[in-house]
Amino acid sequence: MGLFSFFNRKNGNAVHLNGADSAHKISENAQGVFVETDKALNAESADNSHSSEQGINLLFHFLEKNYEKKGYDDALMNPDNTHLEQNIAALKNELERTIRKVKTFYEDFIREINFHISSRSRSGMVDTVEELNAKKETAESHICQVLEIEKEANENRGVAQGIVLSYTRGFRNGLAAISHHSIMNRNF
Repeated sequence: MGLFSFFNRKNGNAVHLNGADSAHKISENAQGVFVETDKALNAESADNSHSSEQGINLLFHFLEKNYEKKGYDDALMNPDNTHLEQNIAALKNELERTIRKVKTFYEDFIREINFHISSRSRSGMVDTVEELNAKKETAESHICQVLEIEKEANENRGVAQGIVLSYTRGFRNGLAAISHHSIMNRNF
């Protein structure tokens, strides 16, 4: 009897091993169906890469996302107009949170710059103070842009409106796909 011949035997041990192997395969298949391992890791790493963005880049990243696919998928899941309105409100709330994060970042940054300007000017570091003033002007320019985007978002116009338009377009395309699939393809 060879070293691996016990795998080829037709006794209870071999069946038990095969049963254990099949149970292991089933658990692997179930994990593949119910647990998103690769996608979850990729999404988490993508979220971490965007969490390092600060200031106006964070806001522009949020505004540049295309929400059409999300709207389409949401319509396929729940094709109700109240669902559309709730998700638009959720997107607007997320935009508002992002604006608040950016405003807080710049307020803290300007406060820190002001401290450094007064400290370095007392030390007579003229060139450093000029560089800090230039950074402060840039930050103030960015916060003015953020305030303008916030004002436009509150008035439902401007670049922030692109989020709502994109999501609504996707949602309506999803509704059209449902109608096309369920009604238009029927032969009568």
